[in-house]
Amino acid sequence: MIALTIHHKTTYRYHRPVRLNTHRLMLRPRESRELRLLSTHLTVIPEAVVTWAHDVFGNAVATATFQGPTDHLVVDSVAKLELDAIAWPVFDVAASAASYPFPYLPDDRADLGALAIQQYPDPVGRLRLWAEAFVRSRPTDTLSLLKDLSAGITGWVRYQSREDEGTQSPIETLDRGWGSCRDFAVLFVEAARGLGFGARIVSGYVYNPEREAESSTTHAWAEVFVPGAGWITFDPTNRSVGGFNLIPVAVGRGIHQVTPVAGSFIGMNDAFQGLWVDVSVTSKRHAAPVT
Repeated sequence: MIALTIHHKTTYRYHRPVRLNTHRLMLRPRESRELRLLSTHLTVIPEAVVTWAHDVFGNAVATATFQGPTDHLVVDSVAKLELDAIAWPVFDVAASAASYPFPYLPDDRADLGALAIQQYPDPVGRLRLWAEAFVRSRPTDTLSLLKDLSAGITGWVRYQSREDEGTQSPIETLDRGWGSCRDFAVLFVEAARGLGFGARIVSGYVYNPEREAESSTTHAWAEVFVPGAGWITFDPTNRSVGGFNLIPVAVGRGIHQVTPVAGSFIGMNDAFQGLWVDVSVTSKRHAAPVT
């Protein structure tokens, strides 16, 4: 078990005072069997009225409402948690889904809904053809196919960090041959959907013990629903399976639904000065409990 502290600070600055519209904040880690949230503290400057709710995916969403003009906005979040995920998980896939292709049960298909439908235009089926190249045979092992698809992305696309907002479409990522973690996640999810899987985007943080002293960033990856095993984590950026070093904050159908800080302002066109994001993920290892 690892005790982690996540400090995420987002700063916006403006050349002249603006009026901030309501902002949507998704910064509280998602608790699960593998993640225990110990405490969270959220500070918003200038002073705001902050309310909390859960969205349709069960994500904790804070809504900040502001009064009066300001030339800056600071959103500062500190979360302390315990992570107890294993490095090499074994997935208990149902016998009916062990080989691809397989049909989802009617209830699963209905509940997955839009999560099993491609969200980006692909009029000539180019993305589906690209994904089909990873299907070695019919039938083929389901987990092996998904692992090959996730790992195969780095064979086609070069990773490149990108600080500007927005996400490339899957076709843009394939054409350009480079992308950020969110581009990788979107490409994987859309390709998996093209093969008939239910998949969703995840945003959060990655813990890297070898680079703990360095400034970190937010991270994006994917989950695919496989009967029996449930939601399986795939991180195509790091060619990994399972959530051993990942701290999820939000899940959604599309990347736009899991943005950590989202909002707008009313002011002159040239009012915006810049955006700065500082993230640190630090640890303190716990001894395993005696049983």
